[in-house]
Amino acid sequence: MTLENPRVEHDLLGDKDVPAHAYYGVHTLRAVENFPVTGTAISHYPDLIRALADIKLAAARANEELGLLPQDLAGAIIAACREVKAGKFNDQFVVDVIQGGAGTSTNMNANEVIANRALELLGAKRGDYARLHPNEHVNMSQSTNDVYPTALKVATYAGIFRLVDAMAYLRAACQRKADEFRDILKMGRTQLQDAVPMTLGQEFSTYAVMLEEDEDRLKEAALLIREINLGATAIGTGINAHPDYAGLVCRYLSEISGVPVVTAPNLIEATQDCGSFVQLSGVLKRVAVKLSKVCNDLRLLSSGPRAGFGEINLPARQAGSSIMPGKVNPVIPEVVNQIAFEVIGNDLTVTMAAEAGQLQLNAFEPIIAHSLFKSITHLRQGCIILADACVDGITANRARLEAIVRESIGVATALNPYIGYQHATDVAVEAYRSGKGVASLVLERGLMTAEQLADVLRPEVLTQPRTLKAVS
Repeated sequence: MTLENPRVEHDLLGDKDVPAHAYYGVHTLRAVENFPVTGTAISHYPDLIRALADIKLAAARANEELGLLPQDLAGAIIAACREVKAGKFNDQFVVDVIQGGAGTSTNMNANEVIANRALELLGAKRGDYARLHPNEHVNMSQSTNDVYPTALKVATYAGIFRLVDAMAYLRAACQRKADEFRDILKMGRTQLQDAVPMTLGQEFSTYAVMLEEDEDRLKEAALLIREINLGATAIGTGINAHPDYAGLVCRYLSEISGVPVVTAPNLIEATQDCGSFVQLSGVLKRVAVKLSKVCNDLRLLSSGPRAGFGEINLPARQAGSSIMPGKVNPVIPEVVNQIAFEVIGNDLTVTMAAEAGQLQLNAFEPIIAHSLFKSITHLRQGCIILADACVDGITANRARLEAIVRESIGVATALNPYIGYQHATDVAVEAYRSGKGVASLVLERGLMTAEQLADVLRPEVLTQPRTLKAVS
């Protein structure tokens, strides 16, 4: 690659030309060359960039207060961090999200961009590291090993609550349908066989409850994510950091980021342990599994239109076939299913990466970060899409639902307390053999009067507990 008027930077491997316009430096450039993996730069995750800026800002304030960083340098670093946080230099965060080195390339990308912007603010040239250095000043009292996991936690904390909001949005859509369908009787099914009656509203209300349960589980996972190891430096001993630094930088980071972070009680343990990431990933998998189950139901209940269940109609979003005229597919549930499959796979990736840590550090946090960010982002989008493009537009096929209930053998279960299990079984067998309805057979056999049968088969009786009275 030919560079116009490059500046020369130096690292332990020697000199290297860096584009004159770049705010990043030699460490970032080597990482770009070493890790052409996904084509996705860390700037794809702006929460991560903002978290890095917040950490560097908090560190500069703490180091200045402790008398370690001169006021003019601290002021320039702080100003540069605020610009980075505002997104002004996102295009300069160019290293691939998957990288070797336990996140060092990400940390150095941030150090170099902030240092070079701070140099400009001081009236110096980019690359004039004798005045302000990426490692000595921007990275003061820090290591990648405490900066990177802390940035990941601050970034995921913000994402967790955006996902919670999206789930609440989908939950509200499901609840609206539960209210709309509360008086529509249908057959429940177990193992795809007729079970007992319920309302379509009850079916949709369960989806709302499932989502609310997992909103709570995500909030619990967020509590673990708040614990950080900033101040641990290399392995947790706090080498090269002031004794008061860890507490001070944590307080500043909480104030700056708005995330109520707390310092881990044992920084050596916290530096090597990825348990909170495993916990969060497991909850995301739980969300994905349950969301996928809801989509499976929607696809099955809307199957047809003539040869399937045909109980509900999903809104038509696009033509479903390049060969079959008039075909419309359940494309929105299908795409959410696929998001769920991805999240389940991401959880395995997080599990393997966390397990692969050795001794005082886990070198595989970049793939943990990539996996978690994808899962959170895609689940959030999936919830919004499912609510807006599917659930809100669902309609019920009332006539079809009524016919299924009328013809179902499962209604016989509701008659057990009144005519006895054996009579109910005999009626069910005869209904299946003859094709007649359960109600008509009960009347034919004189097991109940029409009035008694009508009372027992009312929707409000069939779909909730009731004090039973013997039939004379």
